[in-house]
Amino acid sequence: MVSHLPGKVKQPIAAAEPPEIVQVVEHLFRHESAKMIATLTRIFGLDHLTLAEDVVQEALARALQTWPFYGVPNSPAAWIMRTSRNLALDVVRRENVFRGKEPEIVRLMEGHAGTDTAIFSESEISDDRLRMMFVCCHPKIPAEAQVALALKTLGGFGISEIARAFLTTDAAIAKRLTRAKQKIREANIPFEIPAGAELTRRLDGVMQSLYLLFNEGYKASGGDQLVREDICAEAIRLTGLLAEHPAGDEPKTHALLALMLLNAARIPARLNSEGRMIRLRDQDRSRWRQPMIARGMFHLAQSAAGDEASEYHLQAGIAACHCVAPDYASTEWKKILALYDRLLAADRSPIVALNRAVALAEVHGPQAGIDAVKAIPDSKSLESYHLFHAVLGELELQRNDPSAAAGHFKRALQLAGLKLEREFLAERLQACDPVSAL
Repeated sequence: MVSHLPGKVKQPIAAAEPPEIVQVVEHLFRHESAKMIATLTRIFGLDHLTLAEDVVQEALARALQTWPFYGVPNSPAAWIMRTSRNLALDVVRRENVFRGKEPEIVRLMEGHAGTDTAIFSESEISDDRLRMMFVCCHPKIPAEAQVALALKTLGGFGISEIARAFLTTDAAIAKRLTRAKQKIREANIPFEIPAGAELTRRLDGVMQSLYLLFNEGYKASGGDQLVREDICAEAIRLTGLLAEHPAGDEPKTHALLALMLLNAARIPARLNSEGRMIRLRDQDRSRWRQPMIARGMFHLAQSAAGDEASEYHLQAGIAACHCVAPDYASTEWKKILALYDRLLAADRSPIVALNRAVALAEVHGPQAGIDAVKAIPDSKSLESYHLFHAVLGELELQRNDPSAAAGHFKRALQLAGLKLEREFLAERLQACDPVSAL
């Protein structure tokens, strides 16, 4: 473990500073710090990951202290990088880790001295961030720690932000991060982009982590927020970075990116002006983000190269069917059902089967949907899942059995974790029969 910097500041933002300075530093913290951490980690080694995080944070704190007096540099990011570099060099020298003049460190010390130009090219920075992505999502790191590490190291998220997203304490997230870094050291995980068969295996793990990251943002697991758009945006950004790089430029990567974009495009219409949930059939589709849909369709087309049809392809195809339909009645439910049939053949998950039952009901009627739900092999595992009962409630309503629907909605209401979902389910219960809602 490296020693902490003297006087290290926990939070880089100080409200007492001039607002324009704070805004610049906040932007750098969110959008540039991950690049700098990745580059410094490549140079000083993964065992100095904490050092890289500390010096970037300290450099941001120093920017708040000095820029109000001397002005914002022409290239703020280069200033932060240079300050971080110098701080890191001071620490490794004190710790006797500075062994000779290795080429990369010489370049850090002598290159671009005293200028405001960028120290590294964008291609170098992109490679460093991708290397860091493969490190964060290494299979030897526990899955729950992978996402936290990716948010912290690649997304510039603070520990408190991550804790709020996963409804846990700062201490719990700090422990996850500490264990993840310890595992990196113990397993001697290399800071590299794997090649050959290893790349294929690791790429699947990276995409799975990004998929889970997006899903946590798109449908929060608890709390008062249904959606964490900052987490969705971070997952999209990282997946885009992966798709742009030769190592990740695979059809399934583009399919995953398409899935994220097409789903995220519909976020603005999921809540009304009062913050209440809106069913897909009732959403104002003019609020869907058309540029994001267009970008999603572009990546879906890119994903068509080759013969592979991954689960991401099938899910993206389902999302595309919703996005291109001008209204709910125009939705191609037969096509969606066919895609769910293929998805269920590849993934026998009861959640997939539940979603397929909804599509089946749209094609063949609510009774067919109810029969399909009851026929799910592992349906007992869904008994504690609120959406299982919510789906049955909706189908019973469509079958004109409000009494049965009310029973399901009551059970769903008992199980729902999000406040917004409970409010929505209470409204659906009220729709069954005002008396049954009492």
